[in-house]
Amino acid sequence: MLKSSAPADLAQIFEPIRADLDAVEEAYATHIQSRVELIPQIARYIQSSGGKRVRPALLLMASRLSGYDGDRAVLYASVVEFIHTATLVHDDIIDDAEERRGRMAVHSRWGSDITVLLGDYLYIKSMGMALTHDSIDIVRLLCDVTLRMIEGELYQLTKAGDADISEDEHFEIIRRKTAYLFGGAAEIGGRLGTGDRERQQALREYGFNLGIAFQLVDDLLDFTADRAALGKPVGGDLREGKVTLAAIHLLRRTGGNGRAGELIRSAVNDRTISVESWRELSALLREHRAIDYAYGKAVEYASAAKRYLNAFPPSAERDALLALPDYVLARDR
Repeated sequence: MLKSSAPADLAQIFEPIRADLDAVEEAYATHIQSRVELIPQIARYIQSSGGKRVRPALLLMASRLSGYDGDRAVLYASVVEFIHTATLVHDDIIDDAEERRGRMAVHSRWGSDITVLLGDYLYIKSMGMALTHDSIDIVRLLCDVTLRMIEGELYQLTKAGDADISEDEHFEIIRRKTAYLFGGAAEIGGRLGTGDRERQQALREYGFNLGIAFQLVDDLLDFTADRAALGKPVGGDLREGKVTLAAIHLLRRTGGNGRAGELIRSAVNDRTISVESWRELSALLREHRAIDYAYGKAVEYASAAKRYLNAFPPSAERDALLALPDYVLARDR
């Protein structure tokens, strides 16, 4: 799989908004405070586990690009991070994932009952934070995005263990679970600024296409990344019953039968795959260029994201947003 050239790390891209990202971290710690000590305790555990903060950074950079420099960007970026965190803790329960970013998943440490309630708390808290400003249109947008994400999770559950999932069905899951939040974050940044509706929509489409590219690469890392770097077991998607684009393409290339079909169907049905079978499947993915196919799709969406930035004049903020798709394509973790 060929990699795109990109900055060495995300810090270089986000340097113009470093102070604002630090403020988002502080806001997260402030707003998670509760008389129920377990809530901030778990929240600190999640916060200390790292994370790229791409979604809040996207909102902050979009707001800068749109000429906004007030404090509402930090608030809404914090809201987006709360929503994203809520989806992560719920997803890990649904997927029965034992690890997240190289550490025990929250439900593995505190139990599913507590973690479900924590995710609910984060969702409601995020909306409460958004309502502190009189911007009902932005709150409505956030609600719509959150509903689409939950619908995406439900739809993915109906496809769990389905080795015959189509490419269109898989992309529908990606759009709902990932792309809408990316698009919403960028659009909110645009709404805070002075740009017209056309530029707000351009930012939404930029974020939406970036989100699809991000998820396609994330799915590919399950086949290509080093386990230590990835922070979770490689091959986890198949063991969770999820058939992603590279596997979908491999099944299509091989007619859905033969050895590739046997390996994939066995993994999603039994929710396990041996080291030997994993190596064999990896070889088949390379042989049929399934990894290259999926990566090529990610390149298409990353390129589309960049084109939407043509609506804006050259600036340091636009340069940063132009660099972000290249970073996404070059990810190895």
